[in-house]
Amino acid sequence: TDGLTSLDRYKGRCYDIEPVAGEESQFIAYVAYPLDLFEEGSVTNMFTSIVGNVFGFKALRALRLEDLRIPPAYTKTFQGPPHGIQVERDKLNKYGRPLLGCTIKPKLGLSAKNYGRAVYECLRG
Repeated sequence: TDGLTSLDRYKGRCYDIEPVAGEESQFIAYVAYPLDLFEEGSVTNMFTSIVGNVFGFKALRALRLEDLRIPPAYTKTFQGPPHGIQVERDKLNKYGRPLLGCTIKPKLGLSAKNYGRAVYECLRG
């Protein structure tokens, strides 16, 4: 196979698994992904690739992202907002925290009331 179709080149790797102290059947998994998977300069692509469909796996009863480490070389590809971060923070009146967006998908299996609550909380930030 060539470089574009080689699964080994593109698959994520779980390089360590540790049990959570005091919690039966709970584990911390350390997963690494090759940078070739991600579009340069796209925070959206990176987050979608990492957590987009993983949280929908029915085999998992619960899942939480605890930490995300981005290599400095990849971070340098992010252009940032065209007006600078301070202008964006001033427009949104949000300071001292990351600015992220999200999409709430109906396939999460929430009731209409809880779906509405999730959308409200997402929009509220």
